[in-house]
Amino acid sequence: MERVSRILAVVAPTADTQPALDRAAVIARATGAPLELLIVDYNEYLDEVHARPFPSLEEARQEMVTAQERHLEALAAPLRASGLDVTTTLLRHHPVYRGIVRHAAATGADLVFKDTERQSALARALFSNADWDLIRSCASPLWLVNPGPWPEHPVFVAAVDPLNEHDKPAALDDEILSVAKVLARAAHAEVHAFHAFDPRLAVSAGMANAYVPVLPFDEIEAEMHKQHGERFAELVSFHEIPGERAHLVAGAAHDELPKLAGELDASLVVMGAVARKRLERLFIGSTAERTLEHLPCDLLIVKPPWFDSASEHA
Repeated sequence: MERVSRILAVVAPTADTQPALDRAAVIARATGAPLELLIVDYNEYLDEVHARPFPSLEEARQEMVTAQERHLEALAAPLRASGLDVTTTLLRHHPVYRGIVRHAAATGADLVFKDTERQSALARALFSNADWDLIRSCASPLWLVNPGPWPEHPVFVAAVDPLNEHDKPAALDDEILSVAKVLARAAHAEVHAFHAFDPRLAVSAGMANAYVPVLPFDEIEAEMHKQHGERFAELVSFHEIPGERAHLVAGAAHDELPKLAGELDASLVVMGAVARKRLERLFIGSTAERTLEHLPCDLLIVKPPWFDSASEHA
């Protein structure tokens, strides 16, 4: 991503607050990009009205459509008055996530914003099935928003994997950092890079193989730190991330990334979605799922550069 030229904000049809729209408006103002407000909705009873020729159903459906169009315009009006270029779209589509994916692809959206729910008692973001489907299938960078104010000078954390240990294409790390930097320039944010390696996995693998001598844990950790550190240093140096903002951590990513995000009071974590093979549908593994659900901030999911056809993966 070299610049943000089109932003899509998914609007919740009945919600009183729209955190994703608020966040999208912040980025639209910072980048000058046009903003589209989108409702994708489906009512099994009313949207199948063509199969049920009853005037009362058709009337109810039209009332619902009119109400949602008014809802979109009511949200758009103050944004337009503030100087933003805002359009609105209402789509009927099932499943809803696929309608979002296809519309984003058709309109060339550079960023897609969507709300997530938050359960404050557990201090964790909760992702619905639709969120996970969007994470796996949306070709555009997907910004999942947790409710809360946006700081004047936010902190972004870009999570990378320079050794590609999770079958992630090497180009994805460059894309993650490039996207983070483009958005950081617009939002006056500070970019940090993060990578975690887990020596316990190497110890477990060695113990499972009777023919491989197991080194002391300290030696294993030191060797892994050296190996991962060299590659991580090359990556962050290429992207001009200062050393004090490069965080190489020994431990499980799903523990260490949320911890670092909390310590830095991060506003956004940028991560990549991975695929074992180029032609397979992208997936988020169990480790990454645990990471995502414990983040205390917004999440931006970035796909590999070759992932450019949402229709093939939705």
